[in-house]
Amino acid sequence: MTDVISEPKVIKIPETVTVKKFAEILDMPVSSVIMELMKNKILATINDEIDFETASIIAQDLNFSTEKDLDVVSGEIITLEKLLEICSQEKEKGMKLSSRPPIVTILGHVDHGKTTLLDYIRKASVAQSEIGGITQGISAYQTKKQGKYITFVDTPGHEAFASMRQRGVTLADIAILVVASDDGVKPQTKEVITYLKEKNIPTIVAITKIDKPEAKPARVKQEISEHGLLLEGWGGTIMCVEVSSKSGKGIDTLLENILLLAEVEEFTADTRRNGLGIVLEGNLDPKKGPVAVVLVKTGSFRIGQDIMAGTVLGRIKKMENWKGENVTLAEPSMPVTIIGLSEVPQSNTILQTIEKKREKRMKIDTTSTTKKKIYSQNKDSKRIHIILKADTQGSLEAIEQIMDTYTNEEVSLEYIDAGIGSITESDIRSAQSGEAIIFGFNVIATPVAKRMAETDKVEIKTYRIIYELVDDIKSRLENLLEPEISRTDLGKMKALAIFKTSKKDMIVGGKVIKGKIIKGSSIEVMREDRLIGTGTLLNLQQNKINVNEVKQNFECGVTFEGETKIQVDDILVSFLQEVKKRTLSAKTGK
Repeated sequence: MTDVISEPKVIKIPETVTVKKFAEILDMPVSSVIMELMKNKILATINDEIDFETASIIAQDLNFSTEKDLDVVSGEIITLEKLLEICSQEKEKGMKLSSRPPIVTILGHVDHGKTTLLDYIRKASVAQSEIGGITQGISAYQTKKQGKYITFVDTPGHEAFASMRQRGVTLADIAILVVASDDGVKPQTKEVITYLKEKNIPTIVAITKIDKPEAKPARVKQEISEHGLLLEGWGGTIMCVEVSSKSGKGIDTLLENILLLAEVEEFTADTRRNGLGIVLEGNLDPKKGPVAVVLVKTGSFRIGQDIMAGTVLGRIKKMENWKGENVTLAEPSMPVTIIGLSEVPQSNTILQTIEKKREKRMKIDTTSTTKKKIYSQNKDSKRIHIILKADTQGSLEAIEQIMDTYTNEEVSLEYIDAGIGSITESDIRSAQSGEAIIFGFNVIATPVAKRMAETDKVEIKTYRIIYELVDDIKSRLENLLEPEISRTDLGKMKALAIFKTSKKDMIVGGKVIKGKIIKGSSIEVMREDRLIGTGTLLNLQQNKINVNEVKQNFECGVTFEGETKIQVDDILVSFLQEVKKRTLSAKTGK
């Protein structure tokens, strides 16, 4: 009879889980789970947290199959990446979802009219009497066309999106590629086109500045098509609109095309769940207190709900739409100003609802879900291997960008991993195998990770000031640089007599034949124009009197320290040598 091999049971594990909760998920005694952890050289108590990777290893050893549990636990700080996964799974699982407005971002080369286009759409969306009331400087807003809303995220100049081209348009459903009709495709345009093609992001091309005499929209369309973004009428299906942000020509058509593309793509969200949104920006208003500008991604926010943004807690006291009007409900794709947090939240953190009754005993802990390998491009350079962990994506990118300006052909960083959240045991394992130092900004190591680091002798350095972290890494890079050695030749002396010879020094009499020789200087011993050794001039005498220097044409006696044995007629070259530690200067023009 053939034995039946049972399929592994699939279990869901959160990004971090306590040992006790993990045992419950496995339906095993806590003591057994702790023993399994110990077999893997992980010392953890019942209340310690372990990360998803560690839990998966243990579960698989016990014949379980694992997947990430994307349900939001009250009090859990979720990341942008998890939020996007949640939104993606809502659609994939065929849940009963509601239609939502498309979120649109505008990308393109500098000075091609992105901000002017956004400003025209924004001002056209409100009555003239209302324009003066817009004081928030909000970084996202909505316009209405054919009775339907469109949300625009104003990416230029906002900290939350400073590195959008590197990270990707994480929030937008539709990208508008702006190309000036009088300038054509430029380097940044090419970068955006490459990104849009790689990520397959729904795109509309807007050719701007068509009211200029030198405008050549046909030429621009050809250039865009030559770079692989195929437009309607040029062998493709991507919509293209010619617009003027001065006269407003083509703006209505652009908005209609956005709605048409949104209808095809069917953007939806679950309005019934608790709200989840991303903080675009935060500020401290002298009258309102801490203010957060939030873009709702899924679910709904209501007045009176207890909320959390990163590690900042609060309760929604007031909400305003982008026009400054009070609202009681904020639904998906809606940009909203929220008042009621205890502190100003950081950009890129996730705003979420929490249960008030759990607030006091809630354990704040972010997790690493954005790990990535980034290697130095210069294979011949001396390297420092690091793992970089930060509290937010913005912090992570800021550190990487600053450090990138300090690397050169001689020394560079190799990022074994970079991610957001606490330093976990997975980071310790990566650091040990990659011989890396772990640097953390505004994050801490979990208790399990700390113990592992002590056992495995992994160095962890954490900072709360970004430039202190940068200075530490920079100093370590500078220590790898070959020192700068500068030499100043002083003069030459010809040996005329040997008065004393010992193992480590000699007393030699001679005459300065060039320049001068100085007490304490370095000495090269030349014999028949050949270097035979080096040493130091310990003492110098002229007429049996100790002096600091003797000039050309004068005789003197020197005490030479060194292993070289000087002979009559040898030439002693006196020189000074300074060894300077080299420093790294930030590269400009990046």
